[in-house]
Amino acid sequence: MEERKIRVAVTHGDTNGIGYEVIFKAFEDPMMFDLCTPIIYGSPKVASYHRKALGMEVQFTIIDKAEDAREGRLNLLTTFDEEVKVELGTPTAESDTAARKAIARAKEDLQKGLYDVLVQAPMRSSANPAKEEKSLTMMVSDGVRIGLVTTHLPLKDVPAAVTVEKIVDKATIFHASLRRDFRISNPRIALLALNPQLGTEEETVIQPAIEQLEKQGVQAFGPYVADDYFGEKMYYDFDGALAMYDDQGLVPFKTLALDGGVKLKAGISAVCTTPDHGPAFDIAGKGVADAQSMRHAIYTAIDMLRHRISYDEPLAHPLPKLYHEKREDGDKARFAVRIPPKKTEESIPESMED
Repeated sequence: MEERKIRVAVTHGDTNGIGYEVIFKAFEDPMMFDLCTPIIYGSPKVASYHRKALGMEVQFTIIDKAEDAREGRLNLLTTFDEEVKVELGTPTAESDTAARKAIARAKEDLQKGLYDVLVQAPMRSSANPAKEEKSLTMMVSDGVRIGLVTTHLPLKDVPAAVTVEKIVDKATIFHASLRRDFRISNPRIALLALNPQLGTEEETVIQPAIEQLEKQGVQAFGPYVADDYFGEKMYYDFDGALAMYDDQGLVPFKTLALDGGVKLKAGISAVCTTPDHGPAFDIAGKGVADAQSMRHAIYTAIDMLRHRISYDEPLAHPLPKLYHEKREDGDKARFAVRIPPKKTEESIPESMED
């Protein structure tokens, strides 16, 4: 890894969206080439179309295979030769197929170890080339990290999908990622409540999951009502929060991630990130797209790789433990949450206000 710069593969995303614009803008700064060697997985013809439409003078070097990537250059690997009709701002089956072809080629090269980390430009549908069954969707930005227990489910289906086993699985992946990918030695994880007020699911599902995680050595706390957790800025006290469903985590995250958030999959063997926004068809081709999330996706991927290397190296030759680790119970008392008893018919509240 020390002999050459980190190779960052970047797939071009939906060809009718802002993928090429944010990629080109991300690498306008020459200092980016001191940090890594980029390889765009895309189409020279489509890239040239976007460059002309945007009036950008960006230069790229066309290559046929990742092994030919050169340092100090914006390398563009030809993933397909077919003509693609570009209709900026209009999602089409053809533009989505072009995105998937880039992903397919990136997957082949990933399996061959031809690059180090992958950054995906935005596309409409998920096509993670390194997807594994046991994984966790994470959103990260400066000081805020949120994992999702369930994703892409109708709200009515969420309660049944939130189980003790699933929470424990996702929290375990979260804990491992915080340690290995972000080098947080003893992470504290907050679990958000499913309901606006603590109730049945919190008592019968989330609390037992927290107790099980504690037995496994994971510092898990909660459950916390989401509006209290974010409204009172409790996230400053934790290294990450586990939300039960998409909007519970994504809405506050995008409000807080002012400098551009990053989406990633934790628990998979490869490092794979993407900006936290979509193809943004409404502004495609207008030259106004902000590349901050793309830059942060690149920075995050590189940092994760470096963290994994520094984390894994000592584990390859562990020293015998010379002392017994003692866990402190102070945090457990500090962040304790009391779930109120269920109301009976006689327990009439004095006020009906929320």
